Amino acid sequence: MASSSYTCIHDGATENDRLLSSVANYGSPRPNALVACEAPHKQEEEEEEEEALRRKLKYFFMSPCDKYHAKGRKPFKLGLQLLKIIIVTVQLVLFGLSNQMVVTFKEENTATFKHLFLEGYEDGAEQAVHTQDEMYSRVHFAVEQYMALPQISLGQYAYVLGVGVKGSALSLCQRYYRRGTIDPVNDTFDIDSHVDTECIGLNPLTPSLAPANTDYKNFTLQFFKLINVTIDFQLKAINIQTIINNEIPDCYTFAITVVMDNRAHSGKVKISLQNRASIQECKGPNVSRHADSYAREFLDVLVAFVCLLSLLLCGRSILRGIVLQREYVQFFTHGLGRSVSWGERMEFINGWYILLIVSDMFTIIGSFIKIGIESKNLSSYDMCGILLGTSTLLVWVGVIRYLSFFQKYNILIVTLRAAFPNVIRFCCCAAAIYMGYCFCGWIVLGPHHTKFRSLSTVSECLFSLINGDDMFVTFHEMEKSGTLVWIFSQVYLYTFISLFIYMVLSLFIALITGAYDTIMAQTQETVRVSHLHEFIAECTDTPSSGKFRGPEGSSCSFLCCCNW
Repeated sequence: MASSSYTCIHDGATENDRLLSSVANYGSPRPNALVACEAPHKQEEEEEEEEALRRKLKYFFMSPCDKYHAKGRKPFKLGLQLLKIIIVTVQLVLFGLSNQMVVTFKEENTATFKHLFLEGYEDGAEQAVHTQDEMYSRVHFAVEQYMALPQISLGQYAYVLGVGVKGSALSLCQRYYRRGTIDPVNDTFDIDSHVDTECIGLNPLTPSLAPANTDYKNFTLQFFKLINVTIDFQLKAINIQTIINNEIPDCYTFAITVVMDNRAHSGKVKISLQNRASIQECKGPNVSRHADSYAREFLDVLVAFVCLLSLLLCGRSILRGIVLQREYVQFFTHGLGRSVSWGERMEFINGWYILLIVSDMFTIIGSFIKIGIESKNLSSYDMCGILLGTSTLLVWVGVIRYLSFFQKYNILIVTLRAAFPNVIRFCCCAAAIYMGYCFCGWIVLGPHHTKFRSLSTVSECLFSLINGDDMFVTFHEMEKSGTLVWIFSQVYLYTFISLFIYMVLSLFIALITGAYDTIMAQTQETVRVSHLHEFIAECTDTPSSGKFRGPEGSSCSFLCCCNW
């Protein structure tokens, strides 16, 4: 038969090959036999493409040590992360020591100002007055202490001139309602809610100024409509203890405000002192036998550079994962006609890399703020501390990723991953009950108990009760309230403690324990894997087979050859 005379002719054959072949109907459409001859070649190419994709996916999900054995490339990113952990921790410790001196200096100066400008001040005691004479006495005392500060203070303080009313150094102000008439006898009042402010300015006795005036003694307070009295002034000081750490001393400006609060009009005027410190570069510092040290600045620059390099490498890994994800989805969708779930798609996006990128961004920003602080151009200690502290936390949490490559160390992260969805749902339900107790305790017990005066303190008190703290003190203070409130408080506290300690906490622990037991049981059984990992498992090439590496080889690395 004619069909038996057909032979396989490749598309690349020459014209002579076609003429000499036994194929009939030259120039006519290609018969089915020729198409069938090309099918094995096409199928072979598809199998090679599929095997190459499997090998890519298997290499992508390997641990750093397996990747080293597969291609012989040094684990540069792993080494970079280990280096980053060390230098970021050292940077944080150095900043913490420096910040501790700043905080201590501020707190000690605030305590000094309270003893200097608040008459009869005692640590931990509430400052208040109850008579008009006491009010005037406290005002006069604060002003007179300010005037005589150079003669009575142990610290070296300097006045800041021109910051008060009409270019003065100190401002004495009272704020009161424009019109206020209160008649408790007839239960009547007439108040204009508009607030007026009356101020006088005072200057200390200095060689450059006229003698200090005594206008403050003629300052009449409008007690019947008074809101508050404030005394505002600024002082300068220098923190020389930073020389111990080989740092240039800081120059401080303290903005001090003495507040006598009469908003409640309850016959009790509360007195407080507020101190806001700002740091600036000292002019012309001169410290004998002090060598300039650029080691801290070098460390900050090194940390920022390492974190920038880490950020770029992690970003590149995420980008590679997205590209490989698209290739995998396209192969399954068009090649096999199967859909890919979002769970399998998200396996290509490594959450640890996102955590490291966030940590690197915080560290870079915090390092530049720290450089500005050390050069005395910035004073954002709190912002720098938040950024560096959070970044160090995330860096150390990221260590779990590398421990998870070893089965013996992987139990924590696997248990957390398995228990997390149930824990979140459980916490949402418990939070609803917790918030109900917070609002109820605030509105009912707030007027009778200091720990329930605000929603934040209520939440802190209840959270302490859950952990077994301050139970007796909380119950004991409730005895001072009325009978009805006391009965309600007993029911409130007993039901809350019983519900959250004996039920909520027990169930919470049971969720974690259940997840742990499930993980341990799965180690004894066959674990169900996703289609992605089933597809990868068909690749039987081991990392040391040599099929993953290029023509060049590599020597063994001690770090990756260790068996943990």
